[in-house]
Amino acid sequence: MEDKLIDAKAKSEEKIVEKSLRPQKLSEFIGQPKLKDQLQIFLDAARTRGDSLDHILFYGPPGLGKTTLAFLMAKEMGGALKMTSGPALTRAGDLASILTGLKKGDFLFIDEIHRLNKLVEEMLYSAMEDFALDIVLGKGPSAKTVRLNLQKFTLIGATTRIGLISGPMRDRFGYVQQLDFYDDENLEEIVSRTADVLKVKIERDASLELAKRARGTPRIANRLLRRVRDYAQIKNDGLITLKEAREALNMLGVDDMGLSDADRKYLEIVKNQYGGGPVGVENIAAALTEDVGTITEVYEPYLMKKGLIKRTPRGRVLA
Repeated sequence: MEDKLIDAKAKSEEKIVEKSLRPQKLSEFIGQPKLKDQLQIFLDAARTRGDSLDHILFYGPPGLGKTTLAFLMAKEMGGALKMTSGPALTRAGDLASILTGLKKGDFLFIDEIHRLNKLVEEMLYSAMEDFALDIVLGKGPSAKTVRLNLQKFTLIGATTRIGLISGPMRDRFGYVQQLDFYDDENLEEIVSRTADVLKVKIERDASLELAKRARGTPRIANRLLRRVRDYAQIKNDGLITLKEAREALNMLGVDDMGLSDADRKYLEIVKNQYGGGPVGVENIAAALTEDVGTITEVYEPYLMKKGLIKRTPRGRVLA
C-alpha cells in the first residue's frame, strides 16, 4: 500500500513538472513540423472567420505531445480547456455535466478516448455534429426526450490505439493526425530547453547523448534529464558533461539505443524461450508480468521502429 502511495505521489509530481515545461505558443512547440504547419493554418483560418476549430483527433504512442497540443490549441484560440479521460466518463450524466458547462469557443480534451463507454460515445455524436444533447427523462410509456442546446465547442481526442475507435466516432473528427517519434536533433533541442527551464547546466554533447537514448519521446527525454541532473548534482557539482550523462544512463539501465532492462528482457524471452518467434503477445506479457496493453502501446512501437521485432499474423518474431 505504501509503495502504491509513493508511486502515485511520484507520478503526480512528474505531471506538475511536465506542465511547467510546456510551451506557451504553438510556434514554441518543438518537432512535428508538418503537423505544426497544418495546425497553424487551421488556427489562422478559424480566427479569421471568427469561428471555432473543427474537432481534432491526435493518435500515436504516449509521451509525444498530444496533451500539450490540446493545451496550445485552446490557448491560441482564447478558449478554456476542460480535460478528462475516456475511463473517467462512465455515465452519460458525467458527459452531460461537462458539456453543459462549456462556453462558446471552449475546448474539451478527452484522453484515451478509445476507452469511452459505448453509451457515452453515442451521446457524443449529436454533441459533436449538432451541438445538442438528447436527454431521456423518465421510464416506460411516460418517458420523453428533451433536447439541450450546447454552446459551440471543440473536442480534441487523444488515443494510443486508433484502431479501437469506432468508425462513426472517427468520422466525426474534422482533422485526424498521427504524432510520430522525434528525431535526435529535435529531442536535443527539447532537452536543452528543459535544462534552461530547470536551471540545469548541461553540455551539448551530454544533451545529444540524452536525446539519442530517449526512445524518440520528449516525455522520456525530460524524465532522463531530471535523473541525470540528480546524478551530476552529487558527482560533478551539478554540471552535466558527457561523462556524467553516460554514467548516469548506464546506471539507469538505458543503453545506447535507448533500450531499457524491460526491452532487453522482452527480446531475450522471444530469442531464448521461443527461438526467435513467432510467439503470442499474451505469452510475452505473462513472462514480463505486464499487461498486454503496456506491451503493445509502450514497448513494441519503439522496438518495431528500431527494426528489432515484427508483428505477424502468427505472433511476434525477431527481425
